[in-house]
This record gives sequence, structure tokens and C-alpha cells, in this order.
Amino acid sequence: MFSKLDSRSLAARRGLSDLSIRNLFIIPTIAFLIVFNIFPLIYSLGYSFTDFRASSNTPAAFVGLQNYRDLLNDDHVWNNFSVTARYVLLSVGGQVLVGFGVAMLLNRRIPFKGLFTTLLLVPMMMSPVVVGLFWELLYSPSWGIINYALGLGDFAWLSDPDVALYAIAITDIWMWSPFVMLLCLAGLSAIPPHLYEAAAIDRAGRWFTFTRITLPLVAPLLLIAIIFRTMEAFKTFDLAFIMSSQETTELIAIKLYRLAFQEWQTGPSCALAYMVLIMVLAITNIYVKYLNRAKDR
Repeated sequence: MFSKLDSRSLAARRGLSDLSIRNLFIIPTIAFLIVFNIFPLIYSLGYSFTDFRASSNTPAAFVGLQNYRDLLNDDHVWNNFSVTARYVLLSVGGQVLVGFGVAMLLNRRIPFKGLFTTLLLVPMMMSPVVVGLFWELLYSPSWGIINYALGLGDFAWLSDPDVALYAIAITDIWMWSPFVMLLCLAGLSAIPPHLYEAAAIDRAGRWFTFTRITLPLVAPLLLIAIIFRTMEAFKTFDLAFIMSSQETTELIAIKLYRLAFQEWQTGPSCALAYMVLIMVLAITNIYVKYLNRAKDR
């Protein structure tokens, strides 16, 4: 139900109703989304069923589901998905543990709490390219401070195929744990103090208080953080591309880049992009179901 315009307002004198004003703001936004989001999405879907190369003048030839069949039968693509899955588990799992732990530490009265919180948010405000180059220097076997601090000599973090993925995941954890921390801190600060007071009166232990009060009440915001970070980790390109060129760190986003812009296989790359999209949507829906369950408790 819309309220009536003030007869003395400029909009009323021009004859604009509330509905017209609303449409004046909404219609350009919808048009923008259609032109820059929905149209390219549908356009690329059409190319995923063709054998098309953007580098040539040959017209697109319809091949049906052949691109999808070729990708599903490609062992290298499955290896990319496997590497990406390991990276997502390492990165998101580490961000949840570090972010939630730091939020628990900050959820108390400490001097300069605002300053500490602001400084902890700095990593996620930096460009991924800058973060990747910065950590590449830290991991350097020649002058990197990490090897010096751990006494590892000239250990090559980013050149070792068994360690490179973990090194990149640590960088991503350092960069995005503050995001999880921020959401968890908002959830922790919203918990009513009287719940902890009642638990203290009943002589409840710390573990009981954490599992029955803190974690259930923070779970919705924590799941929202996991949803966003899982989606972003699955699409990670910058850090892995800059920091390492090992086959063991070729995430699915890097495979997609090489397929589209180095090999110029536009049709198969569009098909692979839709496979990634479907997988991300499926994982997100699982998280959303758990989020709805957490809200209903």
C-alpha cells in the first residue's frame, strides 16, 4: 500500500505517482541486469552447443551436447575439479576456523578493540593480485621470510607440487578470514547476555555453553559466510594463476581461462563455464537448505 504524495511536493506538481517513481528507479536497474548479465548468460549458453572459435571467422557449427560429452570424458578436466575441490575444502575450512576463532577473541571488552578490528579487515580490502605477489615474495626460497622464520632453508613452497596448493590456500585464508570474522562477530554481539547469565547460574561448562548457546545462535551468519566463501573459492583464479603454474594447482577457473583465451576454444569453454555454474548452484542449494534449518531452530 503506497502512501499519497504531498500535494505541495515537486513530484506531485509534475504529476508523478508513487508507482511512477518506483518504476523510474526499478526499470533502469532491470534493463541494466538484462543487458549486462542475463543476455550474455543466454548468449554463451547458445555457444556451448557449438564448435566455435572466437579467433577465427568460421561461423559457429551446432554440435549439440558434444562439448559436454568431451569435457565429461576428459581426465584432465576431472583432475581440475578434484584440485578445485581440495582447494575449496582447505581454504573455506581454514577461513571458518580462523575467522570464528578471532571473532571469539574479539567478542569481549578489550582496549583498542575498534582499532584491532579495522586492522584485521585490511587484507580483504587489498587486490588479489597484490596479495598474490606479496605472498609470492614471502614464499621465495631465496629471500622469503617464511623459510627464515621456520628454519626451512631454501624450501620451494610454490614449486613443490605437493605443497603449492596448501601455500595458495594459506594465502587465501589470510586474505578472507576477516570476512568470516566480521559476520561471526556480528552474530556473537547479537546474542543476549542473559542466556550466558542463566547458563552460569546453572553451572554449565564452557563446552556446553558454546555448543548449546553460542554456536546455534551464530550458525545462520556462519553459514552465510560459508556460502559466499565457497562460491568465491570455487571460482578462484587470481591467486593460483599468479603464485604457481604447477599442474597440481590448476584450478577449474585456470583451465577455463586457458581453454577460452589461450586455445581459443570458445564453444567448449562456454560448456565448461556452465558445468562450473551448475556445480556452484548445486553446492549453494545444499548450504541454503542447512541455513533454513538453522533459522527454524
